[in-house]
Amino acid sequence: MSELLIKNGRVIDPANGIDKKCDILIVDGDIAEVGKIGKTAETVVDAAGKLVVPGLIDIHVHFREPGDEEEETIASGSAAAVAAGFTSVVCMPNTKPPIENETDVEYVHRKARQTRKTHVYTMGAITKGLEGVELAEMGFMAEAGAVGFTDDGNGVQDPSVMLRALKYAAMFNVVIAQHCQDNGFGGNGVMNSGYYSTILGLPGIDPLAEESMLWRDIQLVKKIRPGQIRYHAQHISTANSVELIKAAKKDSLPITCEVTPHHLLFTEQCCAEYDTNYKVNPPLRTARDVEALKEAIAEGLVDALVTDHAPHLKSEKELEFLTAPFGIASLECALALYVKALIEPGILDWPKLIELMTVRPAKIIGVDKGTLGKGRQGDVTIIDPGAEYVIDVNKFRSKSRNCPYNGWAVKGRVEKTIVGGEIRFSVDD
Repeated sequence: MSELLIKNGRVIDPANGIDKKCDILIVDGDIAEVGKIGKTAETVVDAAGKLVVPGLIDIHVHFREPGDEEEETIASGSAAAVAAGFTSVVCMPNTKPPIENETDVEYVHRKARQTRKTHVYTMGAITKGLEGVELAEMGFMAEAGAVGFTDDGNGVQDPSVMLRALKYAAMFNVVIAQHCQDNGFGGNGVMNSGYYSTILGLPGIDPLAEESMLWRDIQLVKKIRPGQIRYHAQHISTANSVELIKAAKKDSLPITCEVTPHHLLFTEQCCAEYDTNYKVNPPLRTARDVEALKEAIAEGLVDALVTDHAPHLKSEKELEFLTAPFGIASLECALALYVKALIEPGILDWPKLIELMTVRPAKIIGVDKGTLGKGRQGDVTIIDPGAEYVIDVNKFRSKSRNCPYNGWAVKGRVEKTIVGGEIRFSVDD
């Protein structure tokens, strides 16, 4: 029998309404007791002055395997994840080839088990080849353990295909996650369409690209409202998208959404020097959009905080802005970025932040995670909320360094990450 005792920490478990100084005992990988524990254990961790929370969950990462292992592998991505406090992550299926059948799903799971770092889940592609034409083998992938479906990187352009996908996913009670972008409003764009794209001479992606597809999908959800349908809007980025989500939730539609740190910390003006580390999709928007996202988070309209960790080779990001790939590698500094964007300005407190990084994303993908309830798997993250450090991309466990946060002074550091009762990361190691 293995025992791990975490003592004297401030335990925050939003799923069970816990926010107090107490202890946690993990026996044989599962939570055995939360409270004042008088006994000792085989392994004891003193968490005095630290936050002890359910293992963090990121439902939007790109680990690039199979196909682009030089950018990231499941092993390197998993090492980055536990260093960042994430005990569960969800990989996107836009690999090469895409994750589009049960064999692909099983491959990701097998590689993750071999790595023995974090729980790695995967979504399957909605359509074959991510081409938006023919549905992929959704039923077989769901049976193999896919936690949802998305063509992330591509919005499903054909509404009839999306309608069939929503109906089919409902049969298996899994979520459909949509990259909301109508290519008719800037399929060749590389940044937000507006003043800065004009003076920089770069093709823009109109906010309508996101908003029109989100509106369309909300109408599809309304059409098939009964049943187990679940729709998730990925990385929303505009003020009007917030209003669409607000109206949908007011109408009690089964719709959730997520936000990334870069859409809270940067605006389109960051692209003024043609630095491709700021090239993301959806693009960085205006200051008004940033404020709208922060207000939405404060109001509880946003269901999950994600990284959209998108590693790329240095040689690719050194290409000119028009041809460089979209994406930021930000997994390992995500917690500190959310502290800077949300806690330091007083938009959220720690319990609300932890809720958006644990139990609520777990509900979106339908997994029994994000809580410290008795009998649940012992996934725990220990955080030093006052620890200050400087982000150094050269110390990343990720293979890629395409990160605009290099050199930032931040606060809030992961001290230990415990997965299934086993310490998989310690800042002292």
